Amino acid sequence: MAEQAGSIRTEAARARDRQALLDLILEVSFERREITLTSGRKSNFYLDLRQTLMRPRGVALAGRLILDRLQTGPAVEAVGGMAVGAVPLVSAVLAAAAQEPAATGLLGFFVRKEKKAHGLGRQIEGGFKPGQVVALVEDTTTTGGSTLDALSIVEAEGGKVARVLCLVDRGEGAAEAFAARGVRLEPIFGRGDLPV
Repeated sequence: MAEQAGSIRTEAARARDRQALLDLILEVSFERREITLTSGRKSNFYLDLRQTLMRPRGVALAGRLILDRLQTGPAVEAVGGMAVGAVPLVSAVLAAAAQEPAATGLLGFFVRKEKKAHGLGRQIEGGFKPGQVVALVEDTTTTGGSTLDALSIVEAEGGKVARVLCLVDRGEGAAEAFAARGVRLEPIFGRGDLPV
């Protein structure tokens, strides 16, 4: 996918879709309640973006908005993330790319936490090859732990992670963690977009 190739949508179209996705997230994925996060920290709100990404409108909007971002800035050959959380979002991006002539060569992959104990014993499945320049995606980032794991695995397999994108960054250290690894986190939404 060439840098800034293809038909880049208008700012108005992106803003309209961004607001529609935020409205859906707040309707079906956001709850004000105290929870304990994977990191062990307490939070006064809960986000379950699977509720958004398992709806036709949600998956279409998310895929289109991430693809919009990928069509500007550093070019990538593939998009992937840690199984199982990133799989719906990777699929959404590929579905959006199928509608965009300049993006139809974009490949997708997912990273397993551990290598398969059978078959070819792969840890990365799908359209990944050593030497590729890739983007990693995640629905929600807190500290960035699982996507940082995916980044390490992709790099160990010979890939170059040029970009990390997420739908919602909770603002609890992920951006700083990725910066320390030399990659900027590119969220569609941040903590400031949520009513917290």
